[in-house]
Amino acid sequence: MNQQLVEVSVVIPLLNEQDNIKPLYQQLTQALTGVHEYELIFVDDGSKDGGYNALADIHKADGRVKVIRFRRNFGQTAALSAGFAHAKGDIIVAIDADLQNDPADIPAMIKKLHEGFDVVSGWRKKRYDNAVTRLLPSKTANWIISKITGVRLHDFGCTLKAYRREILCETRLYGEMHRFIPVLASWAGARICETVVNHRPRTAGVAKYGLGRTWKVMLDLITVKFLGSYSTKPIYIFGGLGLFCGLLAVLSGLIVLYQKFLSAGHLPMNRNPLLLLTVLFVTATIQFVLMGLLAELLVRTYHESQNRPTYAIREILE
Repeated sequence: MNQQLVEVSVVIPLLNEQDNIKPLYQQLTQALTGVHEYELIFVDDGSKDGGYNALADIHKADGRVKVIRFRRNFGQTAALSAGFAHAKGDIIVAIDADLQNDPADIPAMIKKLHEGFDVVSGWRKKRYDNAVTRLLPSKTANWIISKITGVRLHDFGCTLKAYRREILCETRLYGEMHRFIPVLASWAGARICETVVNHRPRTAGVAKYGLGRTWKVMLDLITVKFLGSYSTKPIYIFGGLGLFCGLLAVLSGLIVLYQKFLSAGHLPMNRNPLLLLTVLFVTATIQFVLMGLLAELLVRTYHESQNRPTYAIREILE
């Protein structure tokens, strides 16, 4: 991230939100009137409409507006990551560009950070989304994430969040992991709080997410849990699975020997299906242990390798 020059940076990822850009800009400037120095960072994630032209016009009229334009669509997480990397504020706020998040909630979230919290997460307590494709999957995913990670939030998917700069400096984002920043921050010892924010119905543009995103979130949850619990010791999980398979192999093998030599039927080993199961468990044991060793090598390489961004920027206006 760049050297700190402003008090608050607001990062706005967007994709084909042409009709919402100017109203959002006006609402943001109105909400931030009490902030001495701030910047607005719009990240155009490969939009195909005329949104970039609108952003360029706003940039020319207001020097506090920065525009980052991707060469193609890389996804919301990459857009947020780019915005965070170019932010100069001590406080960084992320907000959606669809006007469903209310910029008027930002000052209250900044106030929470000044009270000593490191991350303030928005909670859309009353949502104006489709119950089947958005609300039910969201509630289910939030419950699962809270149970697995131990971080109790009602709304991990709400983009409207406020962060202290140092929290984001230590966080690398991939996949759909922007929603898991509070989890990663909490595991690092950050103080997390949640505040109810206003959620508004969409009045322009088209929603970009539906049921198809749910399985991606679940897979990313597995990744986050692995990174949080086993990122520096993957041999523990793979080795543990290997030992478990080894115990099953011993148990299955003993049953085969018992049926061959001690039981009344003296079942021949070559006709006993448990022998094949024993061989399968032995093979799985070896594979899991070797996989754990390979994971150890990969993890060490990962931690020692250079950090590379997950996006390619076409141009920056600043």
